[in-house]
Amino acid sequence: MTTFDDLLEEAGAFGRSQKRIFALLCLLSLPFAGVYVGIVFQGFTPDHWCRDPLMVERRQACGWSLENSRRLTVPVVNTSGVPQHSSCERYDVDWNATALSCDAQHLDLRGVPLTACKDGWEYQDEGRKSFVTEFNLVCSNGWLVDMYQSTLNVGFLVGSFAFGYFADRFGRKMSFLISNIITVVAGIILAVVPGYISILVLRAIVGFSVKGGWMGIYVLLTEIVGVKYRRTVGILFQMFFSVGVLILPLLAYLITDWRWCQIAITAPYILFISYYWFIPESPRWLISQNSSAKALEIIEAMAKENNRKLSTNVETIKDEEVEVISASLLDLVRTPKMRKHTLILMYNWFTSAVVYQGLIMRVGIAGGNVYIDFLISGLVEFPAAFLILFTIERIGRRLPFASANIVAGVSCIITAFIPDSMFWLKTAVACIGRLGITMAFEMVVFVNTELYPTFVRNLGVSVCSTLCDVGGIVSPFLLYRLATIWLELPLIVFGVVALIAGGLVMLLPETRGAPLPDTIEDIEFPDRKKNQEDNQQVKKLIKSPLIEDKETTV
Repeated sequence: MTTFDDLLEEAGAFGRSQKRIFALLCLLSLPFAGVYVGIVFQGFTPDHWCRDPLMVERRQACGWSLENSRRLTVPVVNTSGVPQHSSCERYDVDWNATALSCDAQHLDLRGVPLTACKDGWEYQDEGRKSFVTEFNLVCSNGWLVDMYQSTLNVGFLVGSFAFGYFADRFGRKMSFLISNIITVVAGIILAVVPGYISILVLRAIVGFSVKGGWMGIYVLLTEIVGVKYRRTVGILFQMFFSVGVLILPLLAYLITDWRWCQIAITAPYILFISYYWFIPESPRWLISQNSSAKALEIIEAMAKENNRKLSTNVETIKDEEVEVISASLLDLVRTPKMRKHTLILMYNWFTSAVVYQGLIMRVGIAGGNVYIDFLISGLVEFPAAFLILFTIERIGRRLPFASANIVAGVSCIITAFIPDSMFWLKTAVACIGRLGITMAFEMVVFVNTELYPTFVRNLGVSVCSTLCDVGGIVSPFLLYRLATIWLELPLIVFGVVALIAGGLVMLLPETRGAPLPDTIEDIEFPDRKKNQEDNQQVKKLIKSPLIEDKETTV
């Protein structure tokens, strides 16, 4: 029976048509980077301290600098052994009841009682306006910064399921159009609403639509290219996310107000709405919906653009990916090896999201130049894709996958103990960790697809990848809350979870050169399928004309 992939080879596995579509769709990953990690700039927390209205008046009258008035307002505390001004307490002094003159700038206030910030905060002028400074999300309200990123990942989680259903029910193009419309509307409203609770709700809606649209387009890309190009196209599509990571600090440098930055991140999705008229529906999906005539029109148009001609009738094609056996969640954990694969993959999805997102957001609180540090750390993501493409067919999947996690874990732990005075060494080791976790994040996607049988493959990837969104929900709380105890403590946690992930990967089977499993029996008894295939190859060899001719001669 002729398969859809056979027809695709005739039309061109990765011809001019697919390259044009690929180029258009890769642009989708650029603003997605801004949505995913834009919190580094939109939620930037500058150096801050308690505001004392009376001291502000005295500072203005006396012409004092911010540093001089802060020295009189807030105590010095030791944080992780480093003395610095307190961010959440001030001296409980009524300056109207003192004889403070403009020359008295060196009072000894030790022993004076302290009080919490009652009149808001003052911020070191960093030339940026973030939602942190607009809504005073510091000290006891600091957890609301974590919520900004966590609600996005809640939206990711719901959107993955919802748009997965929409794409299978109504098609890839329609679900993509709906996701872009929702993103544009919610993204622009998010930039203008006054209340922070409203912002969190809209942030979740943006996550819901953006993740669903991104996943739908990823599926569409893999469905319109030949089998041997799917892995490369998938990795390169993800690499464009790294390009977006490099563009983001430049955008944030030019647009310092977080609300205008939000509009700039949302604007490209207005352009993506027009893609509905420039990209085709997935012919594979149309065939699965018994719309062979529409599928043939699209395939013929692709073949014409690729300067190819079709000789196969699409109506004779049986899509090899149509699932005949109904999939169940229990299939993922019912048998020993399936259960092992599921648990290990779920943990690796979780780890990849926690460590990757945590390392990116840490740039915003590390104390350096956030633009340069973000740019440098983003540059190291590019070698990840090329290292994957270079190693997976030569070395295999398991060793590079495990090594990437282990390198990320070791680098995080080492970085935590390198003193800040050795800035470039600390930065270099942290970048190695970023490279490792980027490789691990990109590899878990296709390794996941290779470890499940056909009838449950899509379900397996969907279920396991939900732990990615769970990791994204947890990551901000791990980073920001642990950093208040010790700035480097999150790195220790990231390192430990990554090392565990690397060790667990070694328990997975190697899939390089192995056929994709079709049934659970192929997973539980892989040697049985291999022996069957070897027997089939022997039978084909025995029946070959060359051997028959030799036997006749003898």
